[in-house]
Amino acid sequence: MTTSAPTTAIIPLSNARRWQAFWVCVSVAALTILDLTKVNVALPSIETGLGAGSTEVQLIVSGFVLTFGLTLVPMGRLGDQRSRRTLFVVGLAMYTVTSILCALAPNALVLLVARLLQGVAAGIQMPQVLGTAQELFQGKERGRAFGLFGATIGIATAFGPTIGGLLIALGGETDGWRLIFWMNVPLCLIAIALVLWLLPDTRTRSARKVQLDPVGLLLFGLTVLSLMWPFLFTTGAPTDDPARWWLLLAFAAFLTLFLLWERRYEARGGQPLIPLKLFRISSYRNGTIIQTTYFTALPALFLLTTLYLQFGLGLEPVFAGMVSIGFALASAIASWVGGNLVTRFGRPVVVFGVVGVLISVVGLVTAAVFSAPALTPYLMAAVMIVGGFGGGLVIAPNQTLTLAEIPVKQGGVAGSVGQLGQRIGTAVGTAVALSLFYATIYREQGGASDLVVYHDAYLFGMLSVAGFLTLALIVSILDLAKRKAAAES
Repeated sequence: MTTSAPTTAIIPLSNARRWQAFWVCVSVAALTILDLTKVNVALPSIETGLGAGSTEVQLIVSGFVLTFGLTLVPMGRLGDQRSRRTLFVVGLAMYTVTSILCALAPNALVLLVARLLQGVAAGIQMPQVLGTAQELFQGKERGRAFGLFGATIGIATAFGPTIGGLLIALGGETDGWRLIFWMNVPLCLIAIALVLWLLPDTRTRSARKVQLDPVGLLLFGLTVLSLMWPFLFTTGAPTDDPARWWLLLAFAAFLTLFLLWERRYEARGGQPLIPLKLFRISSYRNGTIIQTTYFTALPALFLLTTLYLQFGLGLEPVFAGMVSIGFALASAIASWVGGNLVTRFGRPVVVFGVVGVLISVVGLVTAAVFSAPALTPYLMAAVMIVGGFGGGLVIAPNQTLTLAEIPVKQGGVAGSVGQLGQRIGTAVGTAVALSLFYATIYREQGGASDLVVYHDAYLFGMLSVAGFLTLALIVSILDLAKRKAAAES
């Protein structure tokens, strides 16, 4: 089975120049994802250093995810219509300024506002990465490019906690977290220089005004906000306000209005915020579902494992983060391999990858529950290598298959919808996993030893991870079966 893009690359550059531009884009994506993961380990340090409460600390993380998600799709649409290079520079400049504000924050309120604005900056620059890659490559080269993209993102995701832990150890418990944000400043300035030097100008030469569908934009924002809000504020504690779940009714209403408006707007000749016709392409629709369900599971897997190692076994944050290094390295290798194999074998590569991650979930729980505490971190690190190989065969190959039939000039908005699915998936998956984890602790504490309680909490939390991975596997198998049937007919 082979996959190919229906359109050709539209940026006329030499082979060396195209790959240089691609690596600039990947570096920007890695910087953003690295910041997402390394800040998580800094939360206890931020709480101590600024005297922040648990709600404020939660908002520092969830607020970034929320504004990131809200900005992705409109900026993907704007990148498709105008200059991606300009949006890269705007996003990186804003990320630099907000990182400085975060590093200098005198209190939790200033840090929270800076993180909200930082999420907007991330949402401006991230859609341009996949959009530019769509315009630079086609066919087998695109598969290789997405393989390298997946490898880099896998490394950034898994190494983030370790880097964050090292910076906190270097700077001290009170102010070490500030180094996490200072680290972004030189990296962003270097990225801006490389963007201006190496990225081609993709500005659309048109007398038409930019169309961002203001009504659709408002309805889209309300839809995403009402969906993500209750999950972002779910911790599993008895103090969680159950009234937040009523927002899901508002989500259903706003989603209905958004879909009706987008159809009407397009029928009147406008350019909708999200071209709904994209979802008629089965490879894009199924790939987006797989991407969303997979990222609903994966961040929760890392988070639960880190919590278990720190609270259940008493490991320091830096050592708990090191357990996932094997995942990063294996994922990098498998992403490169998968990116080369997907154009030949197609969806089976993704199926095998999801199975590999599911096997690692079983292995992690088995290591936690049945091994001696002194051996558990080492066994988990070994199992993480298996999961990393599986994960590398999911992200990059699925990205290639998802965008294979998408027109090049819609690559930005198509990729940003997938990124939005990742952010929503992360919010939902983390909320479900944390609820099961902490609810088990609250229910069982006092009736069993602490280690047994954390065994059970980890087990129940990882059941949700396995459930979401199973959904991704089912969709992958159904997509594979449909393609086989179509090939045979």
